[in-house]
Amino acid sequence: MIYLDYAANTPIEKEVLDTYYQATMYYFANPNANHSLGLQAKDIIDQITKKISEQLHVLPEEIIYTSGASEANNLAIKGVLERYKHRGKHILISPLEHNSILSSLTKMQELGFVVEMLPLKKNGQVDVAQIKSLLKEDTILVSVCSVDSELGIRQPIEEIGKVLKDYKYCFFHSDASQAIGKVAIDYQNVDLVTVAPHKFYGMLGTGILIKKKNVGLKTQIDGGKSTTVFRSGTPELAHIVSIEKALEIAFSKQQERIEYVKKLNHKIVDKLKEYSQVLLNHTECSLPHVINISLKGIKATKFAELLDHQGVCISTKTSCCPVETPSKMIYALYHDRGRALSSFRISLSHLTTEKEIDEFLAIFSQCYKECFENGKI
Repeated sequence: MIYLDYAANTPIEKEVLDTYYQATMYYFANPNANHSLGLQAKDIIDQITKKISEQLHVLPEEIIYTSGASEANNLAIKGVLERYKHRGKHILISPLEHNSILSSLTKMQELGFVVEMLPLKKNGQVDVAQIKSLLKEDTILVSVCSVDSELGIRQPIEEIGKVLKDYKYCFFHSDASQAIGKVAIDYQNVDLVTVAPHKFYGMLGTGILIKKKNVGLKTQIDGGKSTTVFRSGTPELAHIVSIEKALEIAFSKQQERIEYVKKLNHKIVDKLKEYSQVLLNHTECSLPHVINISLKGIKATKFAELLDHQGVCISTKTSCCPVETPSKMIYALYHDRGRALSSFRISLSHLTTEKEIDEFLAIFSQCYKECFENGKI
């Protein structure tokens, strides 16, 4: 099998898994317990949280552990809006947000909140110059993903943060799920940041919401004592330790991995440009880890099936989106329903080999001929 869906999920680093296993074996006591083993577990969590805060350039008390990015996004969106609803009900977001943000906002719209989309430039980045004109007196939240999951476009988070820092009643959230380990971003002026370890070779079921100390939240999970008052649940020491290890590896090897992926990206894109029915959807602002294309007149799901039968695993859209529907992100950028129906994503990793790329290109050529020359679809 040739796996080209690393933006959906990544395999766990062996060191991360080993760290997790060791933690479950030696520090299994409940960190909330007052006996010696419980206190030892709590001390380990405090030490590891300090390390994670240093890796992410925040304070330890600004770390909230979650079950993943979806929970973190829900907590950020619903938590802020419910906590500050007396201030206003206007929200600005990019059209490239993950479904966990869009679905959270749909719920909030039912409660009277108003959501407005930020305009995109041709390169897929939010038009920062227009943000000030869209901000209202009752705007209480702006949410822009650091990197989106389908086009891999790196948003100007630092520039947006500089604009919003003067609006003390408006908070700025960024979903960094697709950014960690792939690109350096300064989150100094971002109030809430979502982190998803399973996107950078950590474990599924783990996540972080960075919540700066000036931000309040309405809790979404109520219960017993935890590492923070903003999210209840027995602290999962082994998960926390695994996050720290995944971050350590991701940051230490980030640049060399980026350079390797760039080479793979150039090889694929150069070849795809030779096909007359291929449209390149990603832009100059996309990270090299993501290649997004459309095949004129061909449903992406059908072409993906052909590839899958040949042992190639790719995604037509973000995995959480329903099949047989246009890509919202492609449509937002190109306003072309046909193009959005025929798009699919090739996502790369440092684990992708050149041999796999050669085999993929050969299989792609075969499937392309079946579609456009033999009329199979």
